[in-house]
Amino acid sequence: MTTVKNYLSLIKFSHTIFAMPFAMIGFFLAVRMIEPSFSVLPGWHTIVLPNNFDETAISLSTKEVIVKLCLVIVCMILARSAAMAFNRYLDRHFDAKNPRTAIREIPAGIIKANSALWFTVISCLLFVGCCFFINSVCFFLSPVALLVVLGYSYTKRFTALCHLVLGL
Repeated sequence: MTTVKNYLSLIKFSHTIFAMPFAMIGFFLAVRMIEPSFSVLPGWHTIVLPNNFDETAISLSTKEVIVKLCLVIVCMILARSAAMAFNRYLDRHFDAKNPRTAIREIPAGIIKANSALWFTVISCLLFVGCCFFINSVCFFLSPVALLVVLGYSYTKRFTALCHLVLGL
């Protein structure tokens, strides 16, 4: 159980929970665009159908929407976990030199750097696998999404360098 707690701390899982409403908003907006007969009202967990509902007009069943919702949640958790673990892996040398961040899991030796890298790889593979079950567009764009979330760890260095050089 301690290992799970260490990895949850490594990826700041509480921040993932904080970001979850944004993924949910995107999901429900997409469902609304795909299936206009679905409307999500204040009880977000309830799908309400209009009075003039025609069963033949709907192509997504409630079960399919719930399965896709679960897949989106898992994808969001996996992508963010991969990004955070990769960021911690890349920053381990900087974190070790900074007294404030030296207590993080990798510099403190709680989690080995290679274990964090493997965690990143496995999270990425599971993310791509989950995207496959959402739809083909998500599957084919999943490497692009991973490039963006993993690339942040490099772009923040470029931004810091720009600030240093330009004096911003």
